[in-house]
Amino acid sequence: MLYPLCFAAVYLSHLTLLRLPYFWDEGGYYIPAAWDYFRTGTLVPVTTASNAHPPLPSVLLAAWWRLSGFVPSGTRTFMCMVAAAALLAVYRLARNLLGVPAAIATTLLTGVYPIWFTQSTLAHADIFAAAFTLWALSFYLAPNPAVLDGATNPGGPSFAVSSRRVGCSRRARTALFYTAAMFSLAALSKETAIVTPIALALWEAVQLIRTKSRAHLAWIAALLTPILPLTLWYAYHYHRTGFVFGNPEYLRYNATANLDPHRIALCLYHRLLHLTMHMNMFVPVTCAVAVLLMPAIRTRLPRAAIHAIAVVLVANWIAFSVLGGALLTRYLLPMYPLVLLVCVAEWQRRLRPWYALAALSAAAFLAGIWVNPPYAFAPEDNLTYRDMIVLHQRAIATIAQRWPQATVLTAWPAFSELERPELGYATHPIKAVAIQNFSIAEIEKAAADPGTYDTALLFSTKWAPPPGSVDLSRLNRPGRPNSDARYFDFHEDVRPAEAAALLHGELVWEAHIRGEWVAIFRFPRIENAALSL
Repeated sequence: MLYPLCFAAVYLSHLTLLRLPYFWDEGGYYIPAAWDYFRTGTLVPVTTASNAHPPLPSVLLAAWWRLSGFVPSGTRTFMCMVAAAALLAVYRLARNLLGVPAAIATTLLTGVYPIWFTQSTLAHADIFAAAFTLWALSFYLAPNPAVLDGATNPGGPSFAVSSRRVGCSRRARTALFYTAAMFSLAALSKETAIVTPIALALWEAVQLIRTKSRAHLAWIAALLTPILPLTLWYAYHYHRTGFVFGNPEYLRYNATANLDPHRIALCLYHRLLHLTMHMNMFVPVTCAVAVLLMPAIRTRLPRAAIHAIAVVLVANWIAFSVLGGALLTRYLLPMYPLVLLVCVAEWQRRLRPWYALAALSAAAFLAGIWVNPPYAFAPEDNLTYRDMIVLHQRAIATIAQRWPQATVLTAWPAFSELERPELGYATHPIKAVAIQNFSIAEIEKAAADPGTYDTALLFSTKWAPPPGSVDLSRLNRPGRPNSDARYFDFHEDVRPAEAAALLHGELVWEAHIRGEWVAIFRFPRIENAALSL
């Protein structure tokens, strides 16, 4: 009964975003992959390079397009439905552990956290994986079936992960089944979701060694079940493509090239900031640390639940410090509700007017949706992504109207936006020449071969504080910029005036929105013509 309320809240709060064309990794992979399945029924993409992501998001999107049509508003409505289901899982998880008031607070804080708010309409696999993962955790951390069935357990824990009399109850078997099913669907949404059930299975194995209770074996089996469907998918992918984990370049960028100890140490630092500080997360975390100095007035989270949540957070913190070439915050999407749940638990335990801290955190999160922090970040972490989309729409519409036959020098994702009309930016394909990014080195390479293009579309690839303002991302130890460039492909975008000088072109159009910018350049070309007799 709560789902319609969750959906209405998510849908109405994102109403102005529903008609935006596809953005970043949506246009780069997820929408083309789903579009291929929608048109041809193939689970392995054919119009974009396959990176072996599991196919469940493509299947679900294609099924929804049969009802809504292939339009961005239909896709984003469906993503609101998925986000609402994920929030309902947050509510169920928090209610089981802390009660209804804390569950309401945790759910609301999750919904307005800038990264979660932004991802709630974007067709990335991460929101699918987060929804299924959170539902799985809500079953794994559900009230103890033995207690619910009336079994006596005086003074014992009241949660399934704490009690190992799981084999004697129909409710317990149901919890095992749903936990395995939800984690399996999470793994089929995104392969990295397998980290959470494997981590919990290892924790159950530790408990088995300590307690010698065979009941832990049932949980280990349930938690390892998602390995089977994921293995079957990789076997199918290998059969179709000859690659298990996607094309070699994708595997190198996201896995094999990431095993440098220095890089892992830097990633651990970044990921810890993502979990505790980024986009005003420091407000609830700081409040939780502060109240630890106060005496407890209520019982705390069950010890078993604390251990399970800690295992999940630490496992994902470490895993995503190794996996993934880019340090995208959305990879940690199901972890943010757990951090907030722990914060709310400590507020509720030690402070009677804990609602004030929840209100303060909500205000900070709402501000973070629109107000950018004083450091560089990816546009998809708050509504900066909308500014980027609007600027790209305007620029591509200008090119299509004034120079429809142009050959455009640009970088990804604008390359796909120009050449793929189904992404919603152009009505017909516009020829494009791709460079890797807009660093000085790449611009100089493009300037050395001016005959391949007659137009250039440059834009800001990330948001950064304007020159002269406070920029916390520059307060790094010596050598850090070189490490960021080496490990995370970090670069400084060439500004429009400098690009015009380097490319020897004319800046014909430029626009800015809150620090995001886009510019169009035209180049005079001398054409040789010969008359054949």
